[in-house]
Amino acid sequence: MNKLVIASRESKLAMWQAEHIKARLEALYPALTVEILGMTTQGDQILDKTLSKIGGKGLFVKELELALQEGRADIAVHSIKDVPMNLPEGFALAAICEREDPRDAFVSNNYASLHELPAGAVVGTSSLRRESQIRARFPHLTIKPLRGNVQTRLRKLDDGEFDAIILAAAGLKRLELAERIRAELAPSESLPAVGQGALGIEIRADRADLIDLLAPLNHADTHACVTAERSLSRVLGGSCQIPIGGFATITDDVITLGGFVAHPDGSVMLTASASAPRDYADALGRAVAKKLLEQDAGPLIEAVIAEQAAK
Repeated sequence: MNKLVIASRESKLAMWQAEHIKARLEALYPALTVEILGMTTQGDQILDKTLSKIGGKGLFVKELELALQEGRADIAVHSIKDVPMNLPEGFALAAICEREDPRDAFVSNNYASLHELPAGAVVGTSSLRRESQIRARFPHLTIKPLRGNVQTRLRKLDDGEFDAIILAAAGLKRLELAERIRAELAPSESLPAVGQGALGIEIRADRADLIDLLAPLNHADTHACVTAERSLSRVLGGSCQIPIGGFATITDDVITLGGFVAHPDGSVMLTASASAPRDYADALGRAVAKKLLEQDAGPLIEAVIAEQAAK
């Protein structure tokens, strides 16, 4: 192979991610020409509705998958948290790269932390996962939806539409905006989204020629942790319509996975955790999901989906 084309969304963060993978491939294979095919997805175009109302995160990857299918691109680079738990038939994840900071970040111009916000202060987030956890701990705060790319969200904060917003720390750091972070929320305060902070490289499943080429980009520890997290979410039918979180760490080849399912208003918060050797990452995810289902996560999820559909 002499040339490889990367499909990417055109937001600054997505292009940073594509450029990062391009640079790594060029360093690994100096004779390889790597180009980026930028495109706008439905998820980027529809900004006046929350993801839970427009079909979820799959809207960020469909156009990129079409480019792979039509041969216009060889690989697609995604924030793995945007990738649905079940890929369409004919596609595969070839590599999961080393994770950046997986935590959520508190961003505000006037307050140093969620604890400092006064009653009625407005916090912006379009994530039901973040909303449920904030409402559970800070019921006196007002949560309002916030969509758009990182720059748009920061501009809305600076324009005074919100007292604070919650963003992924990884995105801010990749865009050299870490100075906007007032506090990083520990997983015990805000359990991250499944796969948060990690990049995934998607290919057509029949492109066996790319597997060896991309293998050096795969980070074994991140791959094991994200596999456990995605397995948990897959069993529970994870999507943007349900407040679900999952975060795994690995120490001495043992993965520890924590997960939760909640009601968006924070009134119900089911949690579970377990550990297993790295070779059993997928089974670990299923085991933690089973613990949540034993706490009646199933009826809770059904009720939340029905409520979201009725809005």
